[in-house]
Amino acid sequence: MARAKAPKNGSSTRKPVLKKTTPKILPVTPPPDLESEIRLRAYLLAEQRGFEPGHEHEDWVVAEQEILSRYTQQSA
Repeated sequence: MARAKAPKNGSSTRKPVLKKTTPKILPVTPPPDLESEIRLRAYLLAEQRGFEPGHEHEDWVVAEQEILSRYTQQSA
């Protein structure tokens, strides 16, 4: 059986296949005092803005995201 000849310029006729990979997120068990950590961080965020009223929910959500991100790690 005859083999197909490779191009003389050294390049391959096949295009490389790129695999799309998404990072796996491995959950880590949060500590039992998770709410206390979130509450403290939300308080510190409110303190940074001088306890300006009307931002309580925003402070809580930001604090929650920050704290939960500590307990979630990404691996390749």
